[in-house]
Amino acid sequence: SGEDLTTLAHRMLSLPDPGSKWADIEWLRGVWQGPLILKGVLHPKDAAEAVAHGVDGVIVSNHGGRQLDGAASALDALPGVAEAAAGRTTVLLDGGIRRGSHVVKALALGADAVCFGRATRWGLGAFGEPGAQKVLEILNAELKQAMAAAGVKSIAEIDRSIVKTNFP
Repeated sequence: SGEDLTTLAHRMLSLPDPGSKWADIEWLRGVWQGPLILKGVLHPKDAAEAVAHGVDGVIVSNHGGRQLDGAASALDALPGVAEAAAGRTTVLLDGGIRRGSHVVKALALGADAVCFGRATRWGLGAFGEPGAQKVLEILNAELKQAMAAAGVKSIAEIDRSIVKTNFP
């Protein structure tokens, strides 16, 4: 592609863009040697393509459902994306993380980590930095409580066996 970095960044930031293509990621990987994380991955084939194009991580996200009405929820998409990534890239989950138990579910379904910016922004908006810190403390306490309820002592012990995904 003959685009410069500024032009490509502008086009990518104004998604959805039907002109975006995997070659854009390949080009970006060629000019950017730092960590490259692709957000908005909801399909296993896209996760596999992202890995093939050298990304360091994918963020499973439907952008809060604002991009496409009726898009799959990030949590529903997570297991397929994690399976397709198969440990070859970091998988993050963005969206819907409001409690410590949500963190446990995401980790059990294949996320390596979660993003929870909205919750910390609420705390920051209400009480400044101490409010954001308090939100993190609450999430950490809830995470420990959910892990205890699931019978696991460490993050490493969390696996798919602690969540039920197929309901009758």
